[in-house]
Amino acid sequence: MLRKLYDYTMSLAATRHAEKGLAGVSFVESSFFPIPPDVLLIPMVLAERAKWLRYAFVCTLASVAGALLGYAIGAFLYEAIGVPILRLYGAERKFQELAQWYNNDWGAWAVLFGAVTPFPYKVLAIFSGATGLNVPIFILISIIGRGLRFFLVAGLLYWFGPPIRTFIEKNLGLLFTLFMILLIGGFAAIRYIV
Repeated sequence: MLRKLYDYTMSLAATRHAEKGLAGVSFVESSFFPIPPDVLLIPMVLAERAKWLRYAFVCTLASVAGALLGYAIGAFLYEAIGVPILRLYGAERKFQELAQWYNNDWGAWAVLFGAVTPFPYKVLAIFSGATGLNVPIFILISIIGRGLRFFLVAGLLYWFGPPIRTFIEKNLGLLFTLFMILLIGGFAAIRYIV
């Protein structure tokens, strides 16, 4: 079944709608969707390696735009939803302390960490909006972090395409398992970090 899904994704990666799909997945992943755009970026670059720069650019641009939606969710829905929940648990003051620490000391580093790693970036985008992290800093760090991640992945696939494709095809089950561990681990880490 996993092999059929892989073959299907590879066939979709070469269609004329693949780039729009990549942009859509990149956008929603940065604000609320749990599946990273790598599931489309990787097969698209492997299917058409000469377009690696274009695909990485589309992925980065759409991802940063989606992160701004996540920021807006945090900024505009926090008062309506977040504050009453914090009051219910008596944690409003603790949140304000965390927000001050985040915005003054570590917010940009946290956004960069989330932008580059499997940690759910959408969580930091929403949290950045809820705490009021400086928007230009948020955008700049998002561009740097997401660009680094997607251009690195696409570039490696471009330079080492055939051996990587062979490796992926031979180890599909193992790679899927590792992907799921990283995805679930990223969400589990939220409980301990945030």
